[in-house]
Amino acid sequence: MTWLLLRGLTREARHWGSLPEALQEAGVASAASPVACLDLPGSGQSRAHRSPVTVEAMVEALRRDARAAGLVAPLNLLAMSLGGMVATAWAQRYPAEVHRLVLINTSMRPFGWPHQRLRPAAWPLLLRLLLAWDDAERCELAIHRLTCANDSALQRDLLDWVQIRRNAPVRRSDALRQLYAAARFHAGTAAPSCPTLLLASAGDRLVQPRCSARISSAWNYPLRMHPQAGHDLPHDDPRWVAEQVADWLLQRAQTETAASAGAATSLVTVPRPNLSRQ
Repeated sequence: MTWLLLRGLTREARHWGSLPEALQEAGVASAASPVACLDLPGSGQSRAHRSPVTVEAMVEALRRDARAAGLVAPLNLLAMSLGGMVATAWAQRYPAEVHRLVLINTSMRPFGWPHQRLRPAAWPLLLRLLLAWDDAERCELAIHRLTCANDSALQRDLLDWVQIRRNAPVRRSDALRQLYAAARFHAGTAAPSCPTLLLASAGDRLVQPRCSARISSAWNYPLRMHPQAGHDLPHDDPRWVAEQVADWLLQRAQTETAASAGAATSLVTVPRPNLSRQ
C-alpha cells in the first residue's frame, strides 16, 4: 500500500527533505509500499488552486488529486501539522480509504486550546511573516527559526527553501486561508478506525506537544516523543521518524500474528476420551 505524505501550512512536497529516503532505508517504504507526495491546495504543485477555508474541503481536493495520480486506496497517510488534520478528517470521513495513519505534531479541537495549538510567542512572528511575505530570505529564515531545532545545515536549508519559494510561491491569501482552516478544524468525536501512531516533539515552539498527548489519551493511540526536535520533526530528525514508524509497524505485525495464532488455537478441537471402554 502506498504511503502518501502530506505537509502542513504553506509547505510542499520538497520540504520533506530526506524523509522519503529515510523511510526506504528503515524498510517502511518499498516497491510494494512506495512513497507518494501530494500538496495541499494553494501550495507546491497545487498552488494554482485557491486554498479552501475548511479542512474537509481540502480532503475532497486531495482525494481528487490522488485519483488523478493513480493512487489506489486504501492508503497509508503520514502527515504533519495541518496535513495531520487533513489526514484525520480523511480517515474519519472515508474509513475504507485509509489503512494507517501517522500524525506528526498535529493539533485539533477539542484536544487543545487556541494558545496550545498555536503558542502565543509565535503570534507576533507569524504576523511579521505575513507582512513581509514577498521577502523570501527573511521569511524562510523566520520559518526555520520557528519550526526547526536542528540548524546544523542552516545555510543549505535556506538556499533550498528560498529556491522553492521563488519557484512555487504560495500566495499570502492562501497562507491566510490555510491558517483559518486549521484554526476552525474540529475533529469528529469518534477516533479514526485505522491503526494510528502519533509523533511529537518536546522542543516544538509552534504547537504545544500536549496537543498530541491529549489526542493519544482520548483515542488510545500510541505516542512517541522526540526529546529535542522542533515542530518540523521530519527536518530535524528524519531517521528517527522513519525508525519510529518501522518499529510501530513491526510491533503491530507481531501483535496481529500472535492474535491470529491464538484464534487458530482456540478453534482446535481436543478429542475427549471414550470412557465407555474403561
